[in-house]
Amino acid sequence: MSDETTEKPKSAKRPQGLGRGLSALLGDATRDEPVAANPAQANGKTVQSIEVALIHPHPEQPRRHFDDAALQELADSIAKRGVIQPIIVRPHGGGFQIIAGERRWRAAQRAQLHRIPAIVRDFDEQETLEIALIENIQREDLNPIEEAEAYRKLIAEFHHSQEALGRIVGKSRSHVANLMRLLELPQAVQTQVMHSRISMGHARALIGAPDCERLAQQVETKGLSVRDTEQLVRRVKTGSDASTPRTTKSATGTAKDPDIAALEQHLADILGLRVDIVHEGGGGGALSLRYSNLDQLDMLCQRLSGERI
Repeated sequence: MSDETTEKPKSAKRPQGLGRGLSALLGDATRDEPVAANPAQANGKTVQSIEVALIHPHPEQPRRHFDDAALQELADSIAKRGVIQPIIVRPHGGGFQIIAGERRWRAAQRAQLHRIPAIVRDFDEQETLEIALIENIQREDLNPIEEAEAYRKLIAEFHHSQEALGRIVGKSRSHVANLMRLLELPQAVQTQVMHSRISMGHARALIGAPDCERLAQQVETKGLSVRDTEQLVRRVKTGSDASTPRTTKSATGTAKDPDIAALEQHLADILGLRVDIVHEGGGGGALSLRYSNLDQLDMLCQRLSGERI
């Protein structure tokens, strides 16, 4: 899909719900200001036409992967209609460094444009990275690994907490924590996530799994669902086949009712966790769920609370 869907003129209604939002960080800008002769003349309030050759990308831009076909589609659109939404840059090294809009800048080069509309703001490094992250999240341009790496950098270099990052980007603390756990995966599995060969849900199920790369390849090749992946990982960890009932004995060693055993297995398949049901004579009983790591506990809590995984 062309990025021109994000290049449409702004409506009167501003997007809501993403932390401070770009509008709060950038302020309002007007268009059609004469071109600044040099970066020092930029006032940060107007859209200016800047030579493409004077602009360079930020080396720590959160987005790493640019789909070539989609980029060409955007370039074709820009060649016909121009760049509708300006990019955001800051003065840097005698030229300008991109804060937000690298994909439009790349497409403009392909379209052989010599100038591109831009808003020039004098942001420091921390503000630059925060805005680049928010802009990409608003456009849903980042894959989970890119987003996780951006969070890690902001935490490592600027000492943000996960909760503070969540407020900046309008996400929950658990969302930030879950994404950052993906960086524990082997690089080969991260690459599968980056290229959408497996989903974030698949990747989370694989965290901490033995022989993770082999399992991830199996998930991709067979097209397994997230639930199938959770069961696969559980079988590998326990050395058993999840399709076979675990036991027909109760905790006391007596034979367990086949219906109770079947219900335990059914719930285990749904939750990806070991389930034990003790049904008492009076009609009541107890249900226990066993998790093997904090990731499983977190996923269970999100399912029970209805929070998006």
